[in-house]
Amino acid sequence: MENIFLPERKKDSHKGTYGHLFVIGGSPGLTGAVCLSCLAALRTGCGMVTAGIPESLNDIFEIKLTEVMTKPLPESGRRTISMLAVEKCVDFATKVADGIVIGPGISTDFATEEFFKNFLPQIDKPIVVDADGLKLLAKNLKILDKQKTIILTPHPGEMSHLTKMPISEIQKNREKVAKDFAKKYGVVVVLKGYRTVISDGERIYINLTGNPGMATAGSGDVLSGIIGALVVQGFSLWDSAVIGTFLHGLAGDLAARKIGEYSLIAGDIIDFLPEAIRIIQKKS
Repeated sequence: MENIFLPERKKDSHKGTYGHLFVIGGSPGLTGAVCLSCLAALRTGCGMVTAGIPESLNDIFEIKLTEVMTKPLPESGRRTISMLAVEKCVDFATKVADGIVIGPGISTDFATEEFFKNFLPQIDKPIVVDADGLKLLAKNLKILDKQKTIILTPHPGEMSHLTKMPISEIQKNREKVAKDFAKKYGVVVVLKGYRTVISDGERIYINLTGNPGMATAGSGDVLSGIIGALVVQGFSLWDSAVIGTFLHGLAGDLAARKIGEYSLIAGDIIDFLPEAIRIIQKKS
């Protein structure tokens, strides 16, 4: 835990002091992913969060989320984010947001892919790509030739999409696969799973927190929100990935201790984030 540090809040501060995160995602049947990411970001100290979501789903998000702002975006006939949302998102990301999480529940619809590959190259803010965003990125890896301020958070299946390697091979060589990909593209890779591996192409960090109960839907969305929150608060990409992964696993361990691994759900990880943060600050 020697590298895990969270500073105390400054007395003279306001919500703008702690960053504004723009979470882009959502599609029919997958609204929960965005909600989990946004709530995790707020619980990790982010000052403000705005969810960019398909416009016809906005009422759902307005009901689900209280502290999170929403930005309804132009959508396709399938109610997924469309190419018409590019200008609106670029404007918001450039003028308002301090960092972006893209991918939770976003779908791999063709219209969304067009949005994704036209939006990302125009952004010079830190970006966390997760979930379906990683599948879209796998089809458009040339984006990484220009976009370097980026953290990727794949599980082994998503890493398989990115590398075209079988999952079995990835699992046998997790450290090498993560390091090689990070070095090739100049990004930070968070290869999730038992003993999550983080690499920036030079360094490797193996996370020791977490438990089997966290193998549950939405756990990855929570992690993306945690990492995104740290990024907009001014932590480096590397520190955001390392601290965020440790914090995510610690919150999961605290939840499992209280309610058991079998019953653990993603929302429980969020619920135990405050206690995990207090522990880190105390030991820091």
